[in-house]
Amino acid sequence: MKRLLNTLYVTTQGAYLARENETVVLRVEQETRLRVPLHTLCSIVCFGRVSASPALMHLCGERQVALSFLSEHGRFLGRVEGPLSGNVLLRRQQYRWADDLDRSADNARAFVIAKVANCRTVLLRALRDHATVARDEAVAEAAARLARILQTLSTPLPLQEVRGCEGEAAHTYFSVFDALIVQQKQDFFFTQRTRRPPLDPLNALLSFVYTLLTHDVASALSAVGLDPAVGFLHRDRSGRPSLALDLMEELRPLLGDRLVLSLVNRQQVRGEAFRPSESGAVFMDDDTRKTVITAYQQRKQEELQHPFLQEKIALGLLPHAQALLLARYLRGDLDGYPPYMWK
Repeated sequence: MKRLLNTLYVTTQGAYLARENETVVLRVEQETRLRVPLHTLCSIVCFGRVSASPALMHLCGERQVALSFLSEHGRFLGRVEGPLSGNVLLRRQQYRWADDLDRSADNARAFVIAKVANCRTVLLRALRDHATVARDEAVAEAAARLARILQTLSTPLPLQEVRGCEGEAAHTYFSVFDALIVQQKQDFFFTQRTRRPPLDPLNALLSFVYTLLTHDVASALSAVGLDPAVGFLHRDRSGRPSLALDLMEELRPLLGDRLVLSLVNRQQVRGEAFRPSESGAVFMDDDTRKTVITAYQQRKQEELQHPFLQEKIALGLLPHAQALLLARYLRGDLDGYPPYMWK
């Protein structure tokens, strides 16, 4: 499992990835900048004008090392990977359950319960750790409202009602997200969640980190033999990794939101590093992108006690652990899917 912690992120524009025997070689203007044995990697993520040789793509597919291409600003473009692993019977079960609205509602409810509970934990920790947040009654009320939504989700609901609860929880959580920013308020503020494109520095950070998390979750699902494109909460849409987005819901607060808040409140990123484009979209510069990737990788090395597995695992292995538990549930080895509940 440790191998799943190792992702190579390539952000240097004009870089070329090539194969030398069993090694990935990164070259810039014919100069070799890096050599990494392929067996130490689980995936490679390329941002912007980064190209790869056919020989390297062949080797990555053969060794089940996912090779993903994103725009310079983090928009997903494409992915090269080998044959889907795992038992075809598992994927057939996944497809059958996705077509069954009752089964989909049950699975979606598990993802949403964990998302709401983990969002509430973010708010409660902020109330505990920051005096300025503790004085904000709106944050305490939002936490209480999330608790009421959890109570509503405690009994089976139709899929549309589960989605309604998820939407209400997201609105409640993000309505007080600005209060969690206690430093650099002149540059980092939050009024609403904006995507495609992000319209302010904080949304740009959130979108970028969510992109990194989507890649990790999709890779974990593929590794256990599930199809990342067929979900339960998120329905089928061409080009969308719906199951990866489902599983992400419970992990966003811990692996995404908390990281972004830490980067801003610890002043590891600065407002001047973000620039608006003619379209109104806001993007970060190369150095800040590298800072965020480094912080994300360091965050993945931290360990925690998994409440269901009852053992310590690295944060970076959470997507794989949850994908494995989901696969076991679909196979009938577990009575229910145990989502990750952060304490």
